[in-house]
Amino acid sequence: MPARPAAAPRPSRRDLAEAVERGAKVRDVVEPGLDVLFCGINPGRWSGAVGHHFAHPGNRFWKALFLAGFTDRQLAPAEERLLLRHRLGITNLVDRTTAAAADLGAEELRNGAASLERKVRRLRPKAVAFLGMGAFRVAFGRPRAAAGRQPEPLEGAVVWVVPNPSGLQAAYGMDQVVDQLRSLREFVRAAR
Repeated sequence: MPARPAAAPRPSRRDLAEAVERGAKVRDVVEPGLDVLFCGINPGRWSGAVGHHFAHPGNRFWKALFLAGFTDRQLAPAEERLLLRHRLGITNLVDRTTAAAADLGAEELRNGAASLERKVRRLRPKAVAFLGMGAFRVAFGRPRAAAGRQPEPLEGAVVWVVPNPSGLQAAYGMDQVVDQLRSLREFVRAAR
């Protein structure tokens, strides 16, 4: 297994607080015709401070993506634009940085869902993978949604719900996150 990429410099406590105060945004990594558009809930403090998706060292997204076979090595958050070479992209349901996803209200999540629908209509990915079941349930009014492929598409894209890869989500082990991503990857390969 390749070595883990070098970590970016740690943002200071002040940097983290300022990212929340100003509601910092992290630029989407997208282009039309992606195989998978990954959709996080919103930028956390660390991501908002450094300007990269899933940037906190405890976040398991980049490792899970590699272990599921989407990338040929574990990318660092600063390498996020390399995802486009693999026909993958990243966006967020809500674009403002918060200290915790729990700081987002139901209305904000529903508004994010409407914005995401417009983005998916424009970009036309084959699949949209939501990284966070609770936010998906609230945003799309599907309180019983479970992990995996969802019965209803989003603007023509297959919808997959994956447990949140944040290291703070102790309810789901790395194996469960990787298994869902692997199933999604198998679906995408078969759909080509």
